Amino acid sequence: MADNTTRWAWARVDLDAYVHNITVLKRMVAPSGVWVVVKADAYGHGAVPVSRAAVSAGVGGLCVAITAEGVELRDAGIDAPILIFSEQPIGEVDDIVHHRLTATVYRKQYVEALASAARRRGGVRVDVHVKVDTGMHRVGADPADVPALVATIGANADALRLAGIYTHFAAADTPGHPANAVQSQRFAAVLDALGPVDASVAIHAVNSAGAMSIPTERRDLVRVGIATYGVVPGEGVIDHCGDLRQVMSLHARVSRIQRLAAGEGVSYGHRFVTSAPTTVATLPIGYADGVPRRLWSQGGEVLVGGKRRPIIGVVTMDQLMVDCGDDEVEVGDEAVLFGTQGSERIRSEDWARALDTIGYEITCGIGRRVPRLYSPSV
Repeated sequence: MADNTTRWAWARVDLDAYVHNITVLKRMVAPSGVWVVVKADAYGHGAVPVSRAAVSAGVGGLCVAITAEGVELRDAGIDAPILIFSEQPIGEVDDIVHHRLTATVYRKQYVEALASAARRRGGVRVDVHVKVDTGMHRVGADPADVPALVATIGANADALRLAGIYTHFAAADTPGHPANAVQSQRFAAVLDALGPVDASVAIHAVNSAGAMSIPTERRDLVRVGIATYGVVPGEGVIDHCGDLRQVMSLHARVSRIQRLAAGEGVSYGHRFVTSAPTTVATLPIGYADGVPRRLWSQGGEVLVGGKRRPIIGVVTMDQLMVDCGDDEVEVGDEAVLFGTQGSERIRSEDWARALDTIGYEITCGIGRRVPRLYSPSV
């Protein structure tokens, strides 16, 4: 595959690796179904091409965060079920109905608004999933309110169909965390209070980390996001991730070479000063593209010529500098910010660990002005 020629910085997205990861996860959780999370532009990987690959891999459905993300997929011709993870502004219910999106509900007012929108279109039933707040305390219905909410959906059966009941674990990436047992118990109590539900109602509870670490909560389906992109969901589940392949890699080309003497400052504030003569390479990518400004001070490295090279000086908006020592480097040479070059590899999780964050933030942060190159091409 040819490199991008319009800018000397790009991300590669390996859709074969993405499909491989889905296959690994499907095998891991069988017989439970697999829905994949493609919110936030598929965690920075590109929602439309990734969703198409997911559908081709046989997933049961897709999950997004906001109405516009679901509409984008429908406009691209993707016909799979699409679950929106939270209630949306009341003004968007007509779009949800029109685009056949599956709504999450946890308030009676929202249920009734969806039902009214469906009736306005005539002969339409909207699939809804009830979200239960068992301890994440972000969104969802109080467990005590769930039976009444389900009854309200049933009272609007001409316009709504109860398609799912679910919750979300706050500490699934830490298998031994006591919150996991508490949330499991609370969710089980809600289901017991409801009594038998139709077999068509999907019961689901866990994300990537939970699918790996809490097998008793795999239930009818799991909602896997970050693991499908080959990024470890958390240190507590790393042992389950050995077969996953990183889907995104980040690249740039050397745009300038300079030989600096000892004692020269580099980048804003001269917070880095050379201690010996060295060759410095500039890469045309910076914090506006998602390379964290302070990565240089946290041991950040890139690969040039198959070797690890330290980032030196503050990462600027559009550029960063790396120390290449006494090695021969030329303008146009390829650098890998995360990914593989020769026998060396840098992962997005390496950035996350250095910056005390999570891999999700790294891939989501790669800006839209960084072109995505897809393999196979789309």
